[in-house]
Amino acid sequence: MKPVDPRLLRYATASRGFLVVTAAIVLAQTGVIVGFAWTLTAALVGVIEGRPVEELWGHVGVAASLVVVRGLLITASERVSARGAAAASLQLRAAVVSAVGGLGPGWLARRNTASLSVTAGHGLEALDAYFGRYLPQLVATAITMPLLIGVIALADPLSGLTVALTIPLIPLFMVLIGLATRGVQQTQYRTLGRLAARFADTVAGLGTLKAFGRQHRAADSIEKITRDYKRETMTVLRVSFLSGFALEFLASISVAIIAVTIGFRLLAGDLSLLVGLFVLLLAPEAYLPLRQVGVQFHAASEGVAATEEIFDTLDAARKAPTPDAADPAPGSTLSLHEVKVDREGIALPRVSLSVGPGEVVLVSGPSGVGKSSLIAAVLGYAAHDGEIRVDGVAVPHARSSVAWAGQRPGLISGTVAENVAVGSIADPGAVAIALADAGAADLDPGTLLGAGGAGLSGGEAQRVAVARALYRARVVGAQVLVLDEPSSALDAVTEAHLWTTLRREADAGRGVLLVSHRRSARAIATRVIDLHPARESPRFVASDGLLATNLGDSRARDGGRV
Repeated sequence: MKPVDPRLLRYATASRGFLVVTAAIVLAQTGVIVGFAWTLTAALVGVIEGRPVEELWGHVGVAASLVVVRGLLITASERVSARGAAAASLQLRAAVVSAVGGLGPGWLARRNTASLSVTAGHGLEALDAYFGRYLPQLVATAITMPLLIGVIALADPLSGLTVALTIPLIPLFMVLIGLATRGVQQTQYRTLGRLAARFADTVAGLGTLKAFGRQHRAADSIEKITRDYKRETMTVLRVSFLSGFALEFLASISVAIIAVTIGFRLLAGDLSLLVGLFVLLLAPEAYLPLRQVGVQFHAASEGVAATEEIFDTLDAARKAPTPDAADPAPGSTLSLHEVKVDREGIALPRVSLSVGPGEVVLVSGPSGVGKSSLIAAVLGYAAHDGEIRVDGVAVPHARSSVAWAGQRPGLISGTVAENVAVGSIADPGAVAIALADAGAADLDPGTLLGAGGAGLSGGEAQRVAVARALYRARVVGAQVLVLDEPSSALDAVTEAHLWTTLRREADAGRGVLLVSHRRSARAIATRVIDLHPARESPRFVASDGLLATNLGDSRARDGGRV
């Protein structure tokens, strides 16, 4: 485990200024330590030598002032650390949210979302110890320890050599104990992620579990993981206490060696009392940063484990083929040219189509042929070959030009109105119209929903998602509606109402790209594109029954009813 991950400076730029200020404070603290040791030594030696009290007051006053200054510097260091931790945590949390948005649903579907939530929440909170204790102590070790060793060596070369020879024992034991700590800490953090995921899954599927009489087994599983987490937490604490004991023991033995050698040399008259006492006061301070960095490493180990998962997520976002930075201007015509989605080795067909103002283009085909993957490519959430064009201009994605509703409603905690107008200012009149056009006129916009839209049936949640797409198209000005199976949970009457709404939107000059298995959707389609598995020589059938093929890389041809 690296003392400081270089990615911290890359992704949390707020940490750069924090480290610079911390280094300046540590440098000042080092000067105060040396000054205090010298003035206190001079005062004590003066007392032993019987000097007048008047001559010693100056040394005592300076020593007392330096104690106050050191206290102020410690307070300043804590304040800077707290602010640095808050700023870096906020920056990393915003970066994670942005990265997840850029990577998209396809990436998120392969992740343990509950574990990611724990990392972005509890894990980033654990960075307070990392920034507030570990990093300042690491900076102190890098600055204070070499300077104090140098001062000791200048005052007494033999003592400086002794410190230089004994100090490496502490890092050696720190590395050995750190390796053990890393293993148990990562195991504990993974168990916490599993516990969060299992709890979230159990709560989400509690109705199904109860219906099949398996709720008690799920509770037993959560209890078992909880016991595992408790046991691993105690293991981490045992290793931490062992580490602290080992570091304190080694540091004490090292200081004792220096004290014994200084004592013998004082008795032999080979060393002056002033130098010997000065070195004795500085020796513990030379070992202290290294001892403390080991102790604080354990206190911050949970934050270190969290940053690894966070940085992995941010690295994945950096390597994504279609970064979110490219945000093309909105347009009215959406076209796909030989687009083929890469979905984990599954052979999907190439598709060419266009959706212009006033058109309803229906994409149909068997499950697994790539219809939803095609929509993901349009939104920039799936890697693909070929080109996506808006008004004839190639773009990485078409999110700015479309209003989208997917197979999963994707509702959030809040009112129905807030879900319809998510990302925009809620206009009560426009929200009510969008709900009515989506077949949800009976839903109260003020109804408060729980997490994931809890409080609505599947059909109601789907209609709210469609209303959201209609609201965005009308209020924000998106010129193309993209709907993925919008009627899968609707009855025939509500479905017919939805088809009427979509046809009316098209007649008003909006383009509609519709994915649906329902035969009734063909009645409103300007063109129908039937996708077939690529292994069967891809075929796309126009709505008039004409078959268009082209040696395995086929494209749909405009035709059928208008």
